[in-house]
Amino acid sequence: MPHTGEWKIRLHLFEDEGTTKARVVLNTGTTEFTGHGTAHQNPVDTDVPEIGDELAAGRAMHDLGRQLVDAAERDIEGMGTAATGQSARPETGWPMPDQMQGG
Repeated sequence: MPHTGEWKIRLHLFEDEGTTKARVVLNTGTTEFTGHGTAHQNPVDTDVPEIGDELAAGRAMHDLGRQLVDAAERDIEGMGTAATGQSARPETGWPMPDQMQGG
């Protein structure tokens, strides 16, 4: 079944005394996510505001991307549990003693 959609995103940049902060807001129509990022200018570096903007914006988008992946993973796990009564993924980490064979 084909699916199309459009999500709105706003990116806000704030610069003050060598620190650039970015906030990116994604509105999916049903949920809103907000990512944050910061960049600090090294005092010995030449002042190039575009570099701070790029770093802060990239970090904010990275934060937003992590949140989207986390939300998708929670949704996947919720579907697996609801549909089958079991987790959608195998457990991670060391097995519990009662899960070990022969022992």
